[in-house]
Amino acid sequence: MNIELRQLRYFVAVAEENHFGRAAARLHMTQPPLSQTIQALETALGTPLFLRTRRSVALTPAGAALLPEARRILHQAEALPALARRAATGESGLLSLSFVSTADYSVLPPLLREFRERYPQVQIDLREATTDVQLDDLMQGRIDAGLLIPPLHDKAKAELDYLTVLSEPLVLAAPRGLKAVRGKAAVSLEAVADMPLIIFPRRIAPAFHDAILGCFRDAGLTPRIGQEAIQMQTIVGLVSAGMGIALVPQSVSNLKRPGVDYKPLSQRTAAFETGLAWRRDNVSPVLRAFLELLRKKR
Repeated sequence: MNIELRQLRYFVAVAEENHFGRAAARLHMTQPPLSQTIQALETALGTPLFLRTRRSVALTPAGAALLPEARRILHQAEALPALARRAATGESGLLSLSFVSTADYSVLPPLLREFRERYPQVQIDLREATTDVQLDDLMQGRIDAGLLIPPLHDKAKAELDYLTVLSEPLVLAAPRGLKAVRGKAAVSLEAVADMPLIIFPRRIAPAFHDAILGCFRDAGLTPRIGQEAIQMQTIVGLVSAGMGIALVPQSVSNLKRPGVDYKPLSQRTAAFETGLAWRRDNVSPVLRAFLELLRKKR
């Protein structure tokens, strides 16, 4: 069966006019080719669509059933060019985006809010994942982009592009009421050196892990690691429970957890960086639109 949009358009015109002559005038054509087109449609469907008299036509039950579906198909066909243009310009489609937990307290919410306002027809697939998992997903093409903690390993550098999104200092997260912290505008690491340190495992975020230990090393201290956790909210939760202290990105202080005080460090610390990585060969228009927005915000 080969049914053309033209046949459906002619059928709808005749059904709405209840007259072949008026439908032909509406379609800016003569009546014979219109009648031939309707007959060809009826032959293709295997049933009459109109009851014909000398003065008028009326829909058969089959024609009445076909009419709303024909209108729907024609409406959808009319929308196809705009749909294709939106997809080509990144105004519609799917963006799969992963993020480390720290991004949830800094760059992710405002970035998503602005992107959704500009591109409301884009579907965003969000998933939280550690940097090592994101790099594997990116290399395998399972996600479009990832907000992660650099650096990228050599194999990833060969296939991925990277853009710095945020650079911020580390601050101290300490149990509320801790004597060494209470009432101080800034705290030295020496003042809390006897407290267990809660930290990301090195296998998950080696650069972040090493940066934290480097802060203690620069102060001439060797921390006692008490707990390791792969989620920032878990680390802050352990601090709240009095299990130890943690060094966290400044934006994590937006995570208001009872029993936790966030304090600037009196020592200068290395900046904590968050960036976006994506496959260099990814030609998705939606990804391109996301990157354009991100670059404008820098």
